[in-house]
Amino acid sequence: MATTEERLRKLVDDNLDIEGRTAGEPLHMDYSLRESGVSSVDFVAFAKIVADEFGVTFNPEDCAKYNTVGELITRLEG
Repeated sequence: MATTEERLRKLVDDNLDIEGRTAGEPLHMDYSLRESGVSSVDFVAFAKIVADEFGVTFNPEDCAKYNTVGELITRLEG
């Protein structure tokens, strides 16, 4: 079974274009999706995809809380 990080990386690869990152590269825990050229609209849409994949609920305020990949993974595993 894939880890949370592997599942999240696949979602990123399939749904986001990130400046300076090649699809399939590991996601660094301190990596910020918002600071990597992902628009706020794309970020919210991505949060909905993540919520569906992991069976969690995110509201707009939740999206603003998670600044790094590590914080998001901690939320998804918690």
